[in-house]
Amino acid sequence: MLDEGCWGKRRFSSNATFSGISRASLLIAVMSVSALLTGNALAENCLTGSDMDAATRSALTSSGTRYFDMIARGDASSLRQNAIPSLAADFSGIEGTVKENQVALAGAKASARSPFLLEADGTAPIPRAEFFCGVFGASGQTKDSAAFSINGLSPGKYGVVILDAPTAKGAYTVSLILQKIGSDWKIGGLYIKAGQTGGHDSNWFITRAHEYQSKGQAHNAWLYYLVARSLVSPLPFMSTAATDKLYDDSQKLQPADFPADGKTADLSAGGTSYKLTALFPEVVGNDLDLIVRYSAADVSNTNTTYQSNVAVMKALVTKYPELRDAFGAIVARAVDPGGRDYGTMLAMKDIK
Repeated sequence: MLDEGCWGKRRFSSNATFSGISRASLLIAVMSVSALLTGNALAENCLTGSDMDAATRSALTSSGTRYFDMIARGDASSLRQNAIPSLAADFSGIEGTVKENQVALAGAKASARSPFLLEADGTAPIPRAEFFCGVFGASGQTKDSAAFSINGLSPGKYGVVILDAPTAKGAYTVSLILQKIGSDWKIGGLYIKAGQTGGHDSNWFITRAHEYQSKGQAHNAWLYYLVARSLVSPLPFMSTAATDKLYDDSQKLQPADFPADGKTADLSAGGTSYKLTALFPEVVGNDLDLIVRYSAADVSNTNTTYQSNVAVMKALVTKYPELRDAFGAIVARAVDPGGRDYGTMLAMKDIK
C-alpha cells in the first residue's frame, strides 16, 4: 500500500491518500480564517513549533521520539498502554502497522521535525476541521507551512509529530497523532510511510508523468502524479507547498472521463454500463497496480461478480490502452449499496 496508518478506530484507505486541499480553496479558507481571527471566533487553531511555548514543543518532540523507539522495537504492548482509551480498546490496526514495518524500522534512529499543535474548540465533534499552520503567502503555502483537513474531529488538543527514519530499506517517515489527556500526550494515531514505492521516489514518478504527458498519455501522467504527491506527504489529510504544487500540476491533466473528487464515470462493457466510483494506483507486492471500484447491485454471487470484474478490466484497457504501459495489473472491486465488495486481480498480460 502507498500509505499505512490508523487514527483511532478509523482506517484510511489508500485512495484517501490522494485527497487534499486545492490551492484555490486553500486561499479562500485562509481569507476566512483571517476574518474569523479578527472576530476572535476561531474554532480551530494551529501552532507550528516556532509558535508554541518551549515546554509544549519539547513535550511533543520527546513523546514522539519515545513512541518511535517503541515502534522500532516492535513493542506494541507499550504503545497500547500509551494510547487514548478509544484506540487502546481496538488496537489491532496499530499492531498490524507496527508489525508490517518492524523489519524495516528495527534499530533505526529517527529525527523529529518541528511539531504542530492543533487546537479544536467546542463541545461536539467537528464535521470538517481545518487547520492552517504557519505563514501563507499571496499564492498559498510557504516552505514551513502546512494545512490539515480532518473529518469528525472531537474537541481537544492534538499534536502532530513527524519523524524521519533512514533505514537499510530507504527513507521512512513515521507520523504520530498525539492527544493531550490530562498532562500526558497519548497516541491517537500512527502512520508509517516508505519514501519510495516499488523502489522509486517521488521525483521518479514526476519524471515518468512528464514522459507520459509528452507521449499524449494524459491518463497515465495524471495517475503517476497521484503517486508522486502521495510520496511527498507524510499524512493523507495534510498538505504542504510541495503537495500543493503537485496538485496544481496534476489538475491540468485530470481526465474528465475518470472518476475523481466524488464524481463517477460510466464505462461500457459488452452492452452493460458500469458506474466507476474510484480509480487510483496502489503498490501490491513489488508492482504498481491500478485499482478500479464500481457500483454493483449485488456481490453475493461471486461467479457472476467475477465475470463482471473481468469485463470491467477488459473494457478499461480497451478504452485506455495506454494503461498497459504503466501498470503491472488491475484490481477490479465491485461494491454493493451496503458497502460489501468483491475483488479480482489480473496481471496486465492476462487481460485480453
